Amino acid sequence: MQRTLRARAQYEQYTVTLPSSSPSTPDIPYAFLVEQSLAGMYVIQDECFQYANSTWAALIGYRPEELIGQHVSKFVPPGFWGEVRDRLQRRLSGDPPTMRYITQGLHRDGRTILIEVHGTSMPYRGRPAIIGVGIDVTERMRNEEALRESNAQLHELASHTTRLIEDRRLKLSREIHDVLGGMLTSMKMDVTRVLRRAETTELIDIAQGLLALTQQTIDAARRIAEDLRPAALDHLDLSVAIEQALSAFSHRCGVATTLDANEPLLRVSPRAATGVYRIVQEALTNIGRHAEATQVEVQLHCDDEHLQLNIADDGKGFDTTQPKRRSLGLLTMKERARELGGELHIDAAPGSGTRLILKVPLL
Repeated sequence: MQRTLRARAQYEQYTVTLPSSSPSTPDIPYAFLVEQSLAGMYVIQDECFQYANSTWAALIGYRPEELIGQHVSKFVPPGFWGEVRDRLQRRLSGDPPTMRYITQGLHRDGRTILIEVHGTSMPYRGRPAIIGVGIDVTERMRNEEALRESNAQLHELASHTTRLIEDRRLKLSREIHDVLGGMLTSMKMDVTRVLRRAETTELIDIAQGLLALTQQTIDAARRIAEDLRPAALDHLDLSVAIEQALSAFSHRCGVATTLDANEPLLRVSPRAATGVYRIVQEALTNIGRHAEATQVEVQLHCDDEHLQLNIADDGKGFDTTQPKRRSLGLLTMKERARELGGELHIDAAPGSGTRLILKVPLL
């Protein structure tokens, strides 16, 4: 009660009455609303506080009467007054007359706080002044900064994990192709020698069975090595590797595929080629699992600065605006695109298929 009376007496000059909606509606003092506001309110004129409500004063650890008449620089961290003064002068000059931004305040205990203010140039007692509101956003900004740092760390971890996986894929592919493949080839040669020396029907049948099994194992080893790391990525061209992936997908899923790549992609770095190829792999996996498509069209083109990949299917599509659990495959593709400095967009609608658009910079 005493606080309300003090506010009414101290800020009588601000008191106005709000228009009544009906004759029975009581008048409401403006000063009462200002003093009870959850947001800090202030008036600055000649770089000094002419008014501050209790909320604004409490932001920096003072009482309102301790702010009145004091120069604003007293409540600004050292070295930051120039920026604050510049903003005050810009608003007073009308460039712009209203500003909303986050500034720094100096708390009574010496710590720096962050305040989001919205100030407007407005006459006060017949002279230019700035009237504004503000809230303490220190904790919010710290939380946002912590979230940004956490996201950056997660992105770095994802990139590091991707590099490790690719290195491991390459190593396993070479070991399977060179070491295991070489051993299986030697076994095939030995079985062939046994077959030539076999004299009984039983031994011939056993040797022929071993020979067929060895060849099947060699083919399987080559297929596994190729899945881990297509040789075309290292020795031919990205478009060749994608063409092979489409052929294998078509054979496996019974889906017709076409590839439009009008030129060799010689300017694509090995890292980018690998990333784009993995995105194609993941996209084909998603199509095979979910799309129920009969046709997949892939376009791969380069301009002076970018590579663009389009993958379109005629499947059942999906509603991109419908809240649902995010697909890990889509997240993986978007993360790979981000690592390459590119962008990945998904255009889909129920019953209208899905189109994936990838754009990444060249060398």
